[in-house]
Amino acid sequence: MPFARFKGPAGTLTAEGKQKIVERTTGLYAEIYGERARPTAVVLVDEVADGGWGVAGNVLTAAVLNGDA
Repeated sequence: MPFARFKGPAGTLTAEGKQKIVERTTGLYAEIYGERARPTAVVLVDEVADGGWGVAGNVLTAAVLNGDA
């Protein structure tokens, strides 16, 4: 069973954005492993609390990612 896990800051992905991640990741697994992988592909989209992660030594927030800070 192929499994993918995506993490992003809470509130930065719309329901449509999450749907795209799930659909495209499932499609990628089917492309790589064949269609037999599609029915068992698991894609998990986690939302991390605002300020709960960072890059290059800087804490990221939704405001930073949206260009509001």
